[in-house]
Amino acid sequence: MTQGSGTPLAGLRIVECATFVAGPSGGMALAQLGADVVRVDLPQGGGDRGRWPVDAHGNSLYWPSLNKGKRSLALDFRRPEGRELLLALATAPGPDAGVYLDNVAGRARLRYEELTERRPDAIHIHVQGMPGGKPAVDYTVNAGVGVPDMTGPKDHGAPVNHVLPAWDFLCGMTAATGLLAALHRRGRTGEGTGMDLALADVALSAVGNLGWLAEAHLAGHGRERHGNHTYGSFGVDFPTADGRRVMVVALTPGQWEALCRATGTGEVFKALEPALGADLSTEADRFRLRETIEAILRPWFATRTLAEVSARLDEAHALWGPYRDMSEAVRLALDEPDSVVSEIDQPGIGPMVASAGPLRLGGSAVPPRPAPLLGADTDSVLSEDLGLSAGEIGRLHDAGIVAGPA
Repeated sequence: MTQGSGTPLAGLRIVECATFVAGPSGGMALAQLGADVVRVDLPQGGGDRGRWPVDAHGNSLYWPSLNKGKRSLALDFRRPEGRELLLALATAPGPDAGVYLDNVAGRARLRYEELTERRPDAIHIHVQGMPGGKPAVDYTVNAGVGVPDMTGPKDHGAPVNHVLPAWDFLCGMTAATGLLAALHRRGRTGEGTGMDLALADVALSAVGNLGWLAEAHLAGHGRERHGNHTYGSFGVDFPTADGRRVMVVALTPGQWEALCRATGTGEVFKALEPALGADLSTEADRFRLRETIEAILRPWFATRTLAEVSARLDEAHALWGPYRDMSEAVRLALDEPDSVVSEIDQPGIGPMVASAGPLRLGGSAVPPRPAPLLGADTDSVLSEDLGLSAGEIGRLHDAGIVAGPA
């Protein structure tokens, strides 16, 4: 299932023993760049095998969507012989091997020291919830860094969780970055690298990089909610005459001028500036007067259809976007030429909409490749990557240490 030599990571083999979002999304990003990613699961599958969303027959759409383009080895690595096979695969010889990504906890976990006993230049990225290994998931980590306390309507008293597991995906991309950095180091020095990556650290690092931690520390309290208003500038949603809704943002003076030009409100705002002691070319004043600006602009949007609003905003080169539900988003994506979204024939499901990687090679999206059935590549990995004979593989099947397609 490896891609051709034109992909940046062609020839690189990564052993991934991870479940849920963070680890698998990092491995999939590397597979989309051409790496041969061997996903290792228990014979019955991991805890994410049947996760929602599911199709009409109860088959998970989540699992194949996060494992596109990988190979699947079903191996009971909790048993000593299975663990030995995983160790051998993770430390296999060759300049493009010896790379291991996991989030396994407990006694079954392979540690960096074990890998380097077999292969001193082994690369290992271990994903965990909290530093030190305490369990955590995106939704518990998000609660702990204060984001839900800033999310939601201004007058809403309870925290508001987000739907997207953003920290998981950021953790996966950080894992991929760390792995590639370790490969660069190995290429220059011949040395291996072991890294621990905690989901909680990813979230704290991210909100720190946005200045949110420094802001709260200096203020002595958390930031108040602003609903759909963009913090620190002007941006908010407006309903249109035909029941649609758009998000309009003006971060720069040019974007503010474009919004005023599109809506014909430039003179109104110019006249208001002296009375309000404001300079609306600055982000700070646009944010301070956001509710006044919103009140002036709202009637313009309310008396025009989405098509009319779209034409005027685009003509003025304003910064905006329409709100869509997921069904409209997927329909438009499938209709778009050279989209990163297309329909594939997914084993076990049939036709399924899937997304490619966002990096376009030579200006074009690389079409997504289906995910394997669980255990679909067990025999080929054992024979081709580990050199086991047909008899040895048959014995492992008989003992329940490995399994074929399920």
